[in-house]
Amino acid sequence: MFLLGISAFYHDSAAALIEDGRIVAAAQEERFTRKKHDPGFPRHAIDACLAEAGIGIEQLGGVVFYDKPWRKFERLLSTWIAEAPRGFGAFRRGLPVWLRDKLWTRKAILRGLDGRYRGRVSFTEHHESHAASAFYPSPFDEAAVLTMDGVGEWATASIGVGRGKRLELQSELRFPHSLGLLYSAFTYFCGFRVNSGEYKLMGLAPYGEPRFAQTILSELLDLKEDGSFRLDMRYFAYTYGNVMTSKRFDALFGGPRREPESEITQREMDLAASIQAVTEEIVLRIARHAHERTKLSKLCLAGGVALNCVANGRLLREGPFDDVWIQPAAGDAGGALGAALFVWHHVLGNERESSRKTDAQSGSLLGPEPDAEDIATFLNGVGAVATRYDSQDRRADVIAGLLAEGKVVGRMSGRMEFGPRALGNRSILGDPRSPSMQRTMNLKIKFRESFRPFAPSVLTERAHDWFATEADRESPYMLQVAQVHASKRIESSGDAVGLTKLAEPRSVIPAVTHVDGSARIQTVDASRNPDYRLLLEKFEQRTGCPAIINTSFNVRGEPIVCTPNDAWRCFLVTDMDALVLGPFVLLKCDQVVAPERERDEHLSRFAPD
Repeated sequence: MFLLGISAFYHDSAAALIEDGRIVAAAQEERFTRKKHDPGFPRHAIDACLAEAGIGIEQLGGVVFYDKPWRKFERLLSTWIAEAPRGFGAFRRGLPVWLRDKLWTRKAILRGLDGRYRGRVSFTEHHESHAASAFYPSPFDEAAVLTMDGVGEWATASIGVGRGKRLELQSELRFPHSLGLLYSAFTYFCGFRVNSGEYKLMGLAPYGEPRFAQTILSELLDLKEDGSFRLDMRYFAYTYGNVMTSKRFDALFGGPRREPESEITQREMDLAASIQAVTEEIVLRIARHAHERTKLSKLCLAGGVALNCVANGRLLREGPFDDVWIQPAAGDAGGALGAALFVWHHVLGNERESSRKTDAQSGSLLGPEPDAEDIATFLNGVGAVATRYDSQDRRADVIAGLLAEGKVVGRMSGRMEFGPRALGNRSILGDPRSPSMQRTMNLKIKFRESFRPFAPSVLTERAHDWFATEADRESPYMLQVAQVHASKRIESSGDAVGLTKLAEPRSVIPAVTHVDGSARIQTVDASRNPDYRLLLEKFEQRTGCPAIINTSFNVRGEPIVCTPNDAWRCFLVTDMDALVLGPFVLLKCDQVVAPERERDEHLSRFAPD
């Protein structure tokens, strides 16, 4: 039986397909439409999932939506009324959209499926979807489950227990008190875009000092020992306005918010460090409470806050659980997968595969894979010069050689990743040993702020030698941060402050070592991605280094590439040296490079993310 899960319509819509509980495919709509965080009906993503299974819409056994629109509308209506009259603007903007579209999600789904689906449309609660996306693909027979995000219907965080096919949520934190919205308020105040700039805030934190942390704890929220809290809503405006913070918030932190794209000052760095520290403390407290409450040794995480890999790293090091598994698509996109799994196992009562040795996420390589002959036809059509290497061994050796020479390589090979992290198949790769590579890739390839860190992919069995991780600890989805191993570190002078810290190398792999000596690691093994694994092995044979830089294959403001055309265009308008498209390797020096005007026009379309 095939079940189709659908998420969003509001932000980052996605689709996922399961067959008898097995994950077949999953993809985000933005990859196909090229609209970042596309909130539209995910028809392209649905088509990709159905194509992977080789079925039509008529063969679906059920469709599941990831939250309950009427309950969400209840929360919005209650909030608008409670905030009257100052909430009238939000009411005026929001009510017509809900009455026209969002309340009638079932009709929208049936219409989006061309009227060809005649079965039932089910609805799960938002945090049930998150929890299911974390527990059911995990390798655990039983586990505590923790979800944290901005807000679903009413819940902003929940604690539950998964055992076999059953998943029960036991307690929740409710809107407007939300860790996700608290972090987003600081994202907004520091001049970044909400729902995409949170990564920037996390990356900025090590440049500052947490001098505002106590102010946050004493003025903005009342934090309890169990991790629950209440926000002082006088400092926030998201319940009634189209901004996140109030003038009282401005006064508390020394003036108005930073204007987007303006200079980042020490205040923003210190604010980032402060809210990051507070977030980590809240996550640790909630996790300890979940452990005390459930008495279980394993934990599953999902929700947007679970993408805070720095907090995840602390939870793994200092938390009470023996093991933690985090859904790679932890945000709303992953809700599509969770919704389908929740109905299959919890509602329909179908058993899970027990005692797995690894998770059921298939490396999160769940999207489409272009056919080699289709790539060849495309390359011929655009007049590209390419060399075909059908031998994986030979191809990996060629790419490793390019990386060892200091070349930047875009790689589009195999199935596309599901979730916000590129895991090698839609990635831009580089040599982590180069002291100039971080700046080069940020400014000339990604066209983004110079302070943004890059992550390393590393051979699983070599990670413990290069990073301060437990010998048997995997991080296949790039969702935890660890310190670079002391043996690989270079002592800092300690004189640099703020963004000047960028100039100081901190390890023998400076391009993936953040200014605090940390790295967001991805461990790579043969079971999840053998082709990418082979590339790392070849690179180590050439250089003695088992790690390479891995960042998502896109430029600022654009989704990760999906098709050969997306990759080709990105390759031409950046300073990438080489492009891998399936079995083909292309060198920039062999191509007709886009004229400067065409490049500028292309980049001008990208809004700051």
